[in-house]
Amino acid sequence: MSTPAEPTSATAVQRLDYAGEGLTEADVPAAPLPLITAWLEAAVAREAERGDVPEPHAIAVATVDADGRPDVRTVLMRFLDAAGPGFVTSLESTKSRQLEAVPALAATLTWPAMFRAVRFRGRAEPVGEQEVDAYFAQRPRGSQISAWVSRQSQPVDGRAPLERAWAEVEERFAGRDVPRPPLWGGWRIVCDEVEAWAGRSNRLHDRFRWTRIGAGDLADPSAWSVQRLQP
Repeated sequence: MSTPAEPTSATAVQRLDYAGEGLTEADVPAAPLPLITAWLEAAVAREAERGDVPEPHAIAVATVDADGRPDVRTVLMRFLDAAGPGFVTSLESTKSRQLEAVPALAATLTWPAMFRAVRFRGRAEPVGEQEVDAYFAQRPRGSQISAWVSRQSQPVDGRAPLERAWAEVEERFAGRDVPRPPLWGGWRIVCDEVEAWAGRSNRLHDRFRWTRIGAGDLADPSAWSVQRLQP
């Protein structure tokens, strides 16, 4: 019988006590959107004040490929309203191709410094073109140009071809607005489940899960049931 390997120093050294504010039944609304919005606003404010919540809009997005294998990457959440959270990307990217084939989608917002996280599960829907156009118009010009340059997820022979392509696109649109590329869009999560996690001391965390019971949106109390989960 083999002896279990000793944990490495990278996995064994820290035992951080999650001394967060927690979450009580009185704090949990009947529909999830008010809490998500409040937590996101608090994370943005804390980053501005203390600088310990970098990229508070960063969201880990999980999809599945044609073989049913999970795939996860971190993107920036660019939409959050009653219809659900959403992000932008190339429509030719790996995640877009996976969502076209299998629209199942899960995502997590995590703010470690605040001992808080929000999980989403549901199906993917394309973000409307008007919303995508409005967001694209607000992006920095350099990011707009990069959206034309990058064939996201495709191999490239070094950085030089990307920089040449960027210079060519910059020249192409010199002196005028950069339009949205036709193969650049967004995805939204139409949620069936939402979970709020709040870390507490001694690993006795608070977890609440909203489960869809009706056709309403994230702000509609009649569309959700909510219950506490064991940590």
